[in-house]
This record gives sequence, C-alpha cells and structure tokens, in this order.
Amino acid sequence: MKQYKVAVLGATGAVGREMIKILEERRFPVGELKLLSSERSAGKKICFYGEDIPVAAAEPSSFSGCDIVLGASPNKIAVRFMQNIVDAGAVFIDNSSAFRLHDDVPLVVPEINPGDIKKHRGVISNPNCATIIALVAVNPINKLSKITKMTVSTYQAVSGAGAGGPVELFDQIRAVFDGKRVEKNVFPRQIAYNLIPKIGDFCENGYTTEEMKMQNEGRKILHLPSLKVSCTCVRVPVVRCHSEAISVTTERRILPEEARREIISAEGCRLSDNTAENIYPTPLDASGGDTVLVGRVREDMANENTLSLWCVGDQIRKGAAANAVQIAEKLIAL
Repeated sequence: MKQYKVAVLGATGAVGREMIKILEERRFPVGELKLLSSERSAGKKICFYGEDIPVAAAEPSSFSGCDIVLGASPNKIAVRFMQNIVDAGAVFIDNSSAFRLHDDVPLVVPEINPGDIKKHRGVISNPNCATIIALVAVNPINKLSKITKMTVSTYQAVSGAGAGGPVELFDQIRAVFDGKRVEKNVFPRQIAYNLIPKIGDFCENGYTTEEMKMQNEGRKILHLPSLKVSCTCVRVPVVRCHSEAISVTTERRILPEEARREIISAEGCRLSDNTAENIYPTPLDASGGDTVLVGRVREDMANENTLSLWCVGDQIRKGAAANAVQIAEKLIAL
C-alpha cells in the first residue's frame, strides 16, 4: 500500500491531537508524520505508534514533500499557510471556517457528498461541528424526500470552545461550591449551572455566526441551494458532545417508521430510539465515538410533512478530527 507524508497543522490543540489519534486508530497509511504548531508549542512531543514525534514551528517551507495537510488551526493560520501548502503540491484538508463557502473549495461530509472531493483545487474544507452532526442525522430523511426547511436548536458542549472550556466549567463549579467569585474568561457569562444562548458573534439579522453556518453550509453540503434553516445555538455545561433538536420539513410526508428504517441503514448513524424502554441518545453515549446517534423520531404536531428528532455526536471527533481523516481516506481512494 502506498504511504503518504502527512502534516498536522495545529498539532498540539485538542482537534490536532485527536487527528493524530484517529490517524493511528484507523491505520491511515502514514509513511511520515510531520507535526506543526505555533512557536510557543514547538518542541513538544506527541506519541504516534509508540514514537514521540517532536512538534516544529510552522513556516512557509514546512510543507515541502507533504501529500496531505490536516488543518486544526484558527482561520488566520489557515489563510496564512494555505497557498504554501497548495504550492508544495499537498492537499489541505482544513478544519477552520476560512474557506468553507468559497465556490472552488469542496465542503465535505464523507457520508453525504464524497463526490465533491474530486472537485478540489488543493483545498477541502471540513464543515462546522454542529452542522456535520445535524446533517449526518437528517441525510437519511433527505434521501427519502428532499428537505425544504429545518428548525434546529443545538446544545453545545464547553469543549467546543477549545481546551479552556472544560477548565473554566470545572473552575466555576468549584468556585460556586466554595462560595468564591466566579471568574469568566472563555465564555461571556457564567457557564456553571447555566446556559448561554449565544455562540459566535451576532449578525444584523439577529442570528449568530454559528447559527448561520447551519443554513449556509447545509445548502452547500446537501446540494439544496434553497434550504431554509432557523437555528438557535446554546452553550450548555456539558463537557463533550453536541446535542441537537431538529425538525425537518420535506417535500412529501414521511412516516417515523420509514425514517427509522432509513436511519438504521445509513452510514455514520445509529438509531437509538425506543420510547417504550426509555432509549434515546445522550452526550455520554456518543462520547469518544464517530457515529451520530439519532432518537426521538416523531411527527411534528405543528407543521405538515415534518419530522422531529434528537441527535448527539462527538464534536471533537466526528464534528472535526474524524471527519477530516475520513475525507483523507476518500481522497487517497480516488
């Protein structure tokens, strides 16, 4: 089997470390692994197949000889190095939002639109984590009848804000328990014992940038340019895994039993739906996995041709790192 030189840009962050872990778990054919980060993190070592690999500071020349670069860095870093990566002849599979809506950049969820990978010009974008989880859950329904609109409420874990999110949650819980002042650095409001109905910045239309991703990215991934989405994103005091309540309206009526059968056979999904036995997905059920769990499938009582469901997925794995590695797997199979 051909071996590939793979670089991970942003290797020391939560998503970067997960990418390295998943490359090993899925036995991706890595001939050489290059770990890149900021100068501050350079010199650290990360284990890969039992070997401690040193992390180097990313520079324009760092990508020479690479076949694939997995990006786990912020937008400004992705933009800074994108052309260097492409000029080096590598394919940049980027987890930032910098290029997602560019017309010449495929935005890919491998279970949904793997054929779009062929259209790449050196860059392939990984979608937003909440978008990936939602679309993997509703894609089986979309195959039965085209989705025309979605109403989504997300309940997003603190680790979605980075490694500092869980630390702040735990520190605040201790502060509340000890009767001390609650410090806020990562989140705009106290997250311990609280909910924050704002992720991202507010747009002129009253939605946040995180909420608009569901519509804008959903249209591109599902190839539904007229898809309408009303989304509310909420940060919740859960450490890991995003949960979502979704109502999908389709061109024709789909019965819950029909949808459940399609979900059972769908790639990337697992049905967890038996109300008689109180079976439904929770964040702990999905933690550490790459499968989106789907339950509570039922007809919407307020809208025609509409199903409501509940889904949960690990936003660090399927919502980011695993999806990127899956794209790489599809890429080398072309």
